[in-house]
Amino acid sequence: MADLNSAGIAGSDLTKIQTDHVLSKPHSNDIESSHVVLSEEATAGIIDGAAERALCRKFDFRLLPVLAIMYLFNALDKGNLGNAQTAGLSKDLNFKSGQYNQIVGIFFVPYVLFAPPLAMLGKKFGPSRVLPLLMLCFGSFTLLTSATTNFGGIFALRWFLGVAESGFFPLVIYYLTTFYRRGELARRLAIFYAASNIANAFSGLLAFGVLQIKSDRVDHPWRWLFIVEGSVTVCFAIFAFFYLPRSAAEARFLNEEEKALAYRRIQIDSSSIVNEEFVLKDSLKVFKRPATYGFLIIEICLGVPLQAVALFLPQIVQRLVDDTVTINLYTVAPNVTGAVMLLVLAFASDSLRIRFPFVCLGFAFTFIGFIIYAAIQDVHAQIRVAYFATFMMCWGTSAPSVLLSTWYNNNVAHEGERLTLTSVGVPLANLMGLVASNVFQEKDAPKYLPALITTACFGATGCLVAGCLGLFMLWDNKRRNRQQGVNLTAKDVPTLQLRDGPRVPEFRWFL
Repeated sequence: MADLNSAGIAGSDLTKIQTDHVLSKPHSNDIESSHVVLSEEATAGIIDGAAERALCRKFDFRLLPVLAIMYLFNALDKGNLGNAQTAGLSKDLNFKSGQYNQIVGIFFVPYVLFAPPLAMLGKKFGPSRVLPLLMLCFGSFTLLTSATTNFGGIFALRWFLGVAESGFFPLVIYYLTTFYRRGELARRLAIFYAASNIANAFSGLLAFGVLQIKSDRVDHPWRWLFIVEGSVTVCFAIFAFFYLPRSAAEARFLNEEEKALAYRRIQIDSSSIVNEEFVLKDSLKVFKRPATYGFLIIEICLGVPLQAVALFLPQIVQRLVDDTVTINLYTVAPNVTGAVMLLVLAFASDSLRIRFPFVCLGFAFTFIGFIIYAAIQDVHAQIRVAYFATFMMCWGTSAPSVLLSTWYNNNVAHEGERLTLTSVGVPLANLMGLVASNVFQEKDAPKYLPALITTACFGATGCLVAGCLGLFMLWDNKRRNRQQGVNLTAKDVPTLQLRDGPRVPEFRWFL
């Protein structure tokens, strides 16, 4: 590795890159044949601004819409249970006390257990093939849910739904890191993740429409929710299987020059080795880094409010209105503004190339929203304030989820380590659905005061931990600069030098 003083990597953001002739085959998995030689002026900066913008536009229009629609159905199939519950699911299937909470909670057990192995299989066989197959599975299980007649049937299907959905989000994050630079990732993930908020909003509108269906083909209107959503999910999964490119090097919509540019971008500002073969032993080394556990603690703190809003917003809003149909409509606006807030914070984060202040801001929204709602005694007398609090809940749970995943992916250059951390962190946040599903007890309805206070506490803790971790990274970057007599930031160091993470002297945290 070049010495800092001789390498001159603290200079201009502009990069001069010399590549071997083998870059005509940038998709090779052979480490030697994928070798990239950096000049002394090399940084993780822009190679060719106009060409890179054109390349990103192609990725934005060809990849993001399809992935966003896939995730929209992922969120719909996971969260439609709340809408069915407001339409009488528990009563129609003769659930006993606490059984609804059990079918909500059981989803998260396989979601955590199966996420790492499925994500690793996705790395081995390619996200472009595994993601549509997972979608086909969870669409099928949603469709089958429409035929359930008792607690045991829906309980089993929720288990298998958790298995099918477990590897989806980690794989999508990894897939996008093979197309976009670190500083481009947050806004793209935000656009992708906004589909979840839109799904939550759309589920309310869909439930509103479905519950108007008068038909003797089914015994209960809520069955149409699972029939409609499951059928469309299965159809779109088949389309996605044949559409998604295996990698930038195999994308039919890129020419050879664009494929080579796409490869070089990822080599200097995302991965240490592009398309590196997955080795479990090497990938597990990410758990030897103390910062990993800081990220995982933040994921835990994020998970409770995230799942509380995703699973129980209809029940929270039910305190404001009495009519079942109106309840579902009242969930639309908070979820839509949550998506807007997510996009605003993610674009600002990418523009400033900093993550942790925006993560902290999201947690602050969560804390304030839940505390306000819990403090109101008479919601009908203060209905505007109470309804505004539900908006803040959605603002606070949307942004941190994307920015946190982006934050730790930005700080791990080893592809295997990056995938492993994501496949543990994302399911860990979803595992907190067990907490959410157990603190929202029917006996506490309609106010759910213990649940609201518990969720607010997790938001406050997440804000504190994220702030402390971000300040540590800021201090460590300054310490490294002081010791080496330079003034570097994360964008000044190409990621191909950062395979070993913080142990490398040139390493700088992406704040």
